[in-house]
Amino acid sequence: MTTIDSRTPSRHRAGLSGWSGRTIVAVVLAVFVLFFVIPMIWLLFAVTKSAHGLIVDNPFLPGSFGEFARNWNELFGFQDGAIGTWVGNSAIYAVGALVITLVVSVPAGYALALTEFRLRHTLLVVTLVVMLIPNTALVLPVFLELNVVGLIGSPLSVILPMSFFPFGVYLTYIYFSTSVPRDLLAAARIDGASELQVFTRVALPLAAPIVALVAFFSFVQNWNNFFLPFVMLPSSDGYPVQVGLTSLLASTPAFNPSSAGAQSVQLPTLALATVVSVLPVLVVFLFSQRFLVAGMTAGGTKE
Repeated sequence: MTTIDSRTPSRHRAGLSGWSGRTIVAVVLAVFVLFFVIPMIWLLFAVTKSAHGLIVDNPFLPGSFGEFARNWNELFGFQDGAIGTWVGNSAIYAVGALVITLVVSVPAGYALALTEFRLRHTLLVVTLVVMLIPNTALVLPVFLELNVVGLIGSPLSVILPMSFFPFGVYLTYIYFSTSVPRDLLAAARIDGASELQVFTRVALPLAAPIVALVAFFSFVQNWNNFFLPFVMLPSSDGYPVQVGLTSLLASTPAFNPSSAGAQSVQLPTLALATVVSVLPVLVVFLFSQRFLVAGMTAGGTKE
């Protein structure tokens, strides 16, 4: 009597499933490398080449330190060191908005999560709705409001709107709702702590990972913000680095043939400016990875 091994089809199906899964992963990784890794490698090598070498040399081989130094001097000599001013402006705007964001968003999320008051649910719904509105859609009404009070062209015209960060409020709301034991807060109140002391001495230290996560997201968004500063700041002296890159782009003959002259910059210099504009965010990310991982996993368990 012949017996049929019923496990064979299942093995075949499992093998087919494993093969198809590996194929999908390989395709996704190939697309990622093609569209993200290869351009980044090209960009890093481009800053070490001359304008001619960038065209004729192998794009995936580095140039020379001498060409890198020449591109560096050309970049920081553009408009009497404007790139340094732009980077400093970006730091002022991003850090200033970050401080206000933390001062407002963290207490707001705590209040929405752990206190009861009228219109609490309405405020939470409004926060969620505002999160869905593109930031560019708010630039025009914000511009009109700031123009009325005479703030256009000042650092506050950039810092104050960028401090509006409803996503940070929602993140802290989720954390305080799910990861802070209410019994612990109640015990602090029984011991005589005021609401401010409960927040600053009990809840806030427990929320350090989510505060770090909100700070990182806010900083990255503020640093990379382009449209708002472009509209609010009429003078290049107040530009952040993201807006300043447009001046470099307009002074590159490859993109603007009419810009050929004493103040023109070449493509490797423009590539170096792009790398310089990204470095602060990269440094912040590298030094805050531990806090970011803790913040992303915070709120994963419910009390």
